[in-house]
Amino acid sequence: MKQNRKNNEFHPKRSLGQNFITDDALFAQLVDLSGVGERDAVLEIGAGAGGMTRALSARCRRVVAIEVDGTLIPILRVALEKCGNVQLVHGDVLRLNLPEITAPLGEFHIVANIPYYLTTDLMNLLLSSAMPIRSISVMVQKEAAQRMVARPGEEGYGMLAVRSQYYYDPAIVLDVPACLFTPPPKVDSAFVVMKRRNAPPVQADSEERFFKVAAAAFAMRRKTMENNLIASFRASREQAQGWLNQCGIAPGVRGEALSLQDFARLSNVIGQ
Repeated sequence: MKQNRKNNEFHPKRSLGQNFITDDALFAQLVDLSGVGERDAVLEIGAGAGGMTRALSARCRRVVAIEVDGTLIPILRVALEKCGNVQLVHGDVLRLNLPEITAPLGEFHIVANIPYYLTTDLMNLLLSSAMPIRSISVMVQKEAAQRMVARPGEEGYGMLAVRSQYYYDPAIVLDVPACLFTPPPKVDSAFVVMKRRNAPPVQADSEERFFKVAAAAFAMRRKTMENNLIASFRASREQAQGWLNQCGIAPGVRGEALSLQDFARLSNVIGQ
């Protein structure tokens, strides 16, 4: 989602998933919830017309604000002319060289207003990044937020939850109804704050193999974990059953019932 002042210069574009917040009090609340402060540097993804950018500028040491829509750049330049600690970047976040752009910031936080269609691609990019990100605070559609915090057996539990919870501690901190956006989207949104963990919550000998095991679990949801391991690791049925037995996991269990701890144990056993 993005934000904009009411004016006659700009109209939201459906192609970019633009739904705007115009409430400065809500911007201030979101910045409060993100936990950023005067010593922090922030990368803002989806600056819109600068409402959140101004709120971040007033609170933080430095802000780099990215906006893909070229028609908003002149509006942003006016809105941010008094914000000397803000650097404006015009471009597609999925195509920009983010490590180069953020290198001068040192450790930094991310605040993002994400259109639904971009959520999975952007979160996968950020979660797999080696950049020194301390937290990610995102406004997304509520269903996407629930997928980030989902637990084993819950609807929406999948790779987004595994990646989010392996590297971060995600929490839905505010539900944001559709009526607070212009134009109102068809569904409600939520603000998710993800604090970077000092260390993953499980001990996996190989992160690459850990995520391969997790991906196998969700590759074919109607298949058992045994069958998914056979397919993903080109294992025999005897091998797959042996791995699961060593971990105390029933061969007939489905992957979406397994926890991060289960994936780590399986990953370590397979590595042996």
